[in-house]
Amino acid sequence: MAMTKSGFVLCATAAAITAVTITGAGLHLSKGQAFFRESPKELVDEVWQIIDRNYVDGTFNQVDWKAVRTQYLKRSYVNQTDAYKAIREMLEKLNDPYTRFMNPEEFKNMQIDTSGELTGVGIQLAQDEKTKKLVVVAPIEDSPAFTAGILSKDIILKIDGQKAEGLDVNKAVTLIRGPAGTQVKLTVLRGTQELEFAIKRARIEIHPVRYTFQKTPAGGIGYIRLITFSANAADEMRNAIQVLEKKQVNGYILDLRSNPGGLLNASIEIARMWLQEGTIVSTVDRKGEVDRAQANSRALSLKPLVVLVDGGSASASEILSGALQDNNRAELVGTQTFGKGLVQSVRPLGDGSGLAVTIAKYYTPSGRDINKHGITPNHPVKLTDPERAALSSDRTKIGTLADPQYVKALEVLTKKVAKAQPGERAETKSN
Repeated sequence: MAMTKSGFVLCATAAAITAVTITGAGLHLSKGQAFFRESPKELVDEVWQIIDRNYVDGTFNQVDWKAVRTQYLKRSYVNQTDAYKAIREMLEKLNDPYTRFMNPEEFKNMQIDTSGELTGVGIQLAQDEKTKKLVVVAPIEDSPAFTAGILSKDIILKIDGQKAEGLDVNKAVTLIRGPAGTQVKLTVLRGTQELEFAIKRARIEIHPVRYTFQKTPAGGIGYIRLITFSANAADEMRNAIQVLEKKQVNGYILDLRSNPGGLLNASIEIARMWLQEGTIVSTVDRKGEVDRAQANSRALSLKPLVVLVDGGSASASEILSGALQDNNRAELVGTQTFGKGLVQSVRPLGDGSGLAVTIAKYYTPSGRDINKHGITPNHPVKLTDPERAALSSDRTKIGTLADPQYVKALEVLTKKVAKAQPGERAETKSN
């Protein structure tokens, strides 16, 4: 399995309300779309065949997959709607919220989203595997949901008054998505408190990287916030590091909080900007085949580095933070990460619809399987509810002395800078 292909998806969301699961570039539609429109049963079988050949678990999560094929091919399908319903039923048997079907509109939106432009409210969802509740992984920064005050771990109870209990993520996406300028009302459960948010949908242009030069007790440092691993994330990260290197910073704080993931290739590219050598990530498919991504001796900076993470840091964020932690390149500050260690491949289907299928597990360089567990920071710092609310209501405080997790990261970085050899402090690599 080629890990350098950008078609592999690493994201904590089972689907995106505004486009969250980011697919790789270069997907095309089959030339046989007309055939599949006339024969919806063939579409059902196409999905079955893809799962049969590629699904990560050869037991199909203890499901008799051949019997499933027999069951669904015995049915008669009048139209595509019947086929779509059957496909979703079939996939539910796998009990895997990350393996999912997208109708042509949903699939087209996913492809558009790769460019970093979203339409919606900016919430990224996952379905809890045990409770089946719809859980917010993270709101996208600067999105309508973020501004309204939606937080990571909020549970969606109602969408425009309709109960969300029992809804799969695709259905929730359909209900929440809509034209820019229109409004959707979300009722969420936060702890024991039920809250209601009226959110206006918008077109969102995402620049995944923001950075500043900051004067601190450690001298000049670079603060870089990465909010998603989209197609332009690596280019923007490279530019940020190069600009900050010219300012002669002494070290860096990389903020991955509330970053739900994205493209596997982007996480590997960015890890190589910080690592001179070592393993970045390894993947294992159902045949036990291992593929490893390695640093390529072309790091842009080897200066002291601290990484901020939290419960909204998922998937590609966990690959990057796990690689930096396991290679002793950086120390992590914050709270336990989300815990999503699965890789999806996005496949176009014959009628213009699409399928995301879990094809592998990934492991950190030390061999940790972080799925459902997450990564434990070196320096745990938990925000109180008032602190979280204060940062959410005034995002200009994020990455400042008003941000308790940032304060701890700065303390750790200051010590690392003091211990660094003069040559190490100044060392930089270019590619």
